[in-house]
Amino acid sequence: MTASDSAPTGAVPPPTSSTSPARPTPRWLRAVATYLRRNPFAATLAVVVIATGFVTGTFLGRFPEEFAAGEGTTFELGLWWTPFTALLFGDSVIGGVLALALILTAGAYAERRLGTVRAVWVFFLTGILGILVGLGAQALLLSWGSSWGMLASFDLVADPTIGTVGLLMAASAFAPALWQRRIRVVGFTLLVMFALYAADSDSVFRLLSGVVGAVLGVMLAHGTARPSWHRSSYREVRTLVAAIVAATGLGPFIVLVSGSWYAPLGLVVSGFSPLDAQPMDTSCTQDFTADCSRQAAALLQSGPGPFLISLVPLLLTLLAAWGLRTGRRAAWILALVVNAAIALLTSTAVGINELLDDKTRGKLLIEDGIAMVLAVLVPIGVIALLLITRARFQVTAPRAAVRRFTITVVGAFLVCAGIYLVMGLIDGDNYLDGQPSVGELLADLVRPFVSAGLLPAIADPGIPVDGAALFVYQWVGVPFWIVFIVAAIRLFRATQVGSHVMEEAQFRELLRRGGGGTLGFMGTWAGNTHWFTPDGQGAIAYRVINKVALTMSDPVCAPGAERETIEGFIAHCEAQGWSACFYSFHERYLPIFQSFGWQYMSVGEETVIDLPGFELTGKAWQKVRQPLNRGEREGITTLWSTWNELPSRYSREITAVSEEWVAHKKLPEMGFTLGGMEELKDSDVGIFLAINKDGGIEATTSWLPSWTDGRVTGWTIDFMRRSDGSMPGIMEFVIASAALHMKEQGAQVLSLSGAPLATKPGQEVTEPTVMDRLLAWLGEILEPAYGFTSLFRFKSKFNPRYETIYMAYADPAQLPRIGMAIGSAYLPEATPQEYLALMQTITNRAGER
Repeated sequence: MTASDSAPTGAVPPPTSSTSPARPTPRWLRAVATYLRRNPFAATLAVVVIATGFVTGTFLGRFPEEFAAGEGTTFELGLWWTPFTALLFGDSVIGGVLALALILTAGAYAERRLGTVRAVWVFFLTGILGILVGLGAQALLLSWGSSWGMLASFDLVADPTIGTVGLLMAASAFAPALWQRRIRVVGFTLLVMFALYAADSDSVFRLLSGVVGAVLGVMLAHGTARPSWHRSSYREVRTLVAAIVAATGLGPFIVLVSGSWYAPLGLVVSGFSPLDAQPMDTSCTQDFTADCSRQAAALLQSGPGPFLISLVPLLLTLLAAWGLRTGRRAAWILALVVNAAIALLTSTAVGINELLDDKTRGKLLIEDGIAMVLAVLVPIGVIALLLITRARFQVTAPRAAVRRFTITVVGAFLVCAGIYLVMGLIDGDNYLDGQPSVGELLADLVRPFVSAGLLPAIADPGIPVDGAALFVYQWVGVPFWIVFIVAAIRLFRATQVGSHVMEEAQFRELLRRGGGGTLGFMGTWAGNTHWFTPDGQGAIAYRVINKVALTMSDPVCAPGAERETIEGFIAHCEAQGWSACFYSFHERYLPIFQSFGWQYMSVGEETVIDLPGFELTGKAWQKVRQPLNRGEREGITTLWSTWNELPSRYSREITAVSEEWVAHKKLPEMGFTLGGMEELKDSDVGIFLAINKDGGIEATTSWLPSWTDGRVTGWTIDFMRRSDGSMPGIMEFVIASAALHMKEQGAQVLSLSGAPLATKPGQEVTEPTVMDRLLAWLGEILEPAYGFTSLFRFKSKFNPRYETIYMAYADPAQLPRIGMAIGSAYLPEATPQEYLALMQTITNRAGER
């Protein structure tokens, strides 16, 4: 029956096919509507900034002094409203555009954290207080006769970013611990650098507003449970250190762009700026005066070549920051050397140019002394930070890459220096004082390669003034630094593809053939070395700690070759002077070690689910079935993927959740048989997500594969994270859903991995050894901190079968050394402060019990 057949008489006929259906709202329009609904204050403020920019004329090239804050308008003319109106328009088109960008991003984020009403008054309160405190400081400096105060008194400020910065810093108190740390550390680093190197009133007022906002945020968040500030993952520490190094390196560039030579650090780096060349006075050949020195500096620093050389400290710092972010040891060394060189050369240049010159020393002001001290303290502070965090940068380059880098850089320097020397000898007529000697050329050899702002003033007339000699002087450093930067980039990349890569690929190929068991894939993780049998058909993953060769998982070899593989590795360790300790292997290998007369003990239990018969029926599965049913009712879906195939929004959310999880803990992260973010990014690792109906991630798990004849037949859980506010029982939902998915894909085994220091139900040690007692005691005291036992109980909900995992060793006298090696493997980079936090956690939890 058609629709028209069933329509009652007199009913309005349905629309004909000629009627166009309603068009859906464009996606961008929906996004704009959502943004306006969530951030009404940020959107309104942006509109106000645009409107006032045209009304006041700042977008048209005019500037209304009566609405701008400053010493003259606010105090002398008594325009009391200017600290308020200065927050509502930019002083130029560029200033307005930058303000809009910050308002619509950082301001909107802060509004969502604080709420719209609170965001409004926090914006104006922090902005107005920042301006008033800044103007008061300027007036105080001016009353003391300070040149800084006098110069700042001419500034008129109109800048909405002042209030926006205060708003953001106040909102950081309500941000997750991860973003709280990032906002404050990176934000204040940039604010301080701009205040020191640009020192315009806007920069100073922004810094003061940020300080006010941070204090206000702490007051507003008083009584609110906040996560710990102290704990950062290794990845987060690297990111923050890299950001700080990059921000401090921007200082000279800020001066070059802003031209703020009167800033606290502006005069110190004024030599970084290219100068206009002027002809040298002929009298300088007879008497090389201070004026001749200035003329020489202007001549040698003129043109694009010296300008490019002046950017070298910035480029090297940014290059080092790029490497630091990924933990490169070479980048750490580069950052250390660059900052040490800047500190040394700056102090030397300032001392020779200013302090040791009788004429200039008498003219120095107190501000000049402060600037000189700050110029050295900034790089020294960066050096201190690098030394404190040195343990986080351990990714080393292969020796071949280091040799290639060294040969390339030394060779480039010798070639460039040779060109400079040869040109000085053959074009001596173009030198001010005539033909220079080799000694005079060597004495000035460093100058063409270093920014002029880091060197003492030119003290003698042995300089080129024209022709090819001058051209080579100005340009010879440019190709050298290009070669250096390219070589450094290759060095940093070489650390990612060191000599271990081929061994790791060979080890992975053996895994695909079926060796290694359910825990074998852990042998591919960073930190492991791989030993292979002479025929290349067997392998063992291990790491050497304190002369103990600590293995991980079962030997990787063909059936029947287990004894030969184990014996070969033991012989290899004996040849190297190491003590072999086989850790985390399964029971079927015990007879081999028993035949050697070795000692052995249980170090944990692996919980395994056989998938072919897996069903969630019966009373035994009730505790798992309930969360699964609840998740389905709440619209939670799942996604199986790999890291590289994940949508970018999911990968970002996983990273943020993981960092937030780490930030909540003062305890050190454990490694060895426990993976983290870096391990789940492997292309062979499966990622299983639980996603709520709003598209957010409820929980994340990663799964390590095990193969049989090249086909994945098993998966072992590794990484587990749940998001804040996720559904109760979400991990039961994820694991049960993953098991059903893997069963459909034909997998045979699902392993919930090993539970360190755990004992399966009903197992009793009849005659516990000293090491048994030690491990039992260790498991008991670590339980409050890491929850091994509670995790083991959680896994028992899935009715698994238990497989004991063992440790075997030859000499009981080596047990203390083996115990230390195992502890170092699980806590590879823990600091004394982290060990202290661990002990405090253990003590506090024990006291609660």
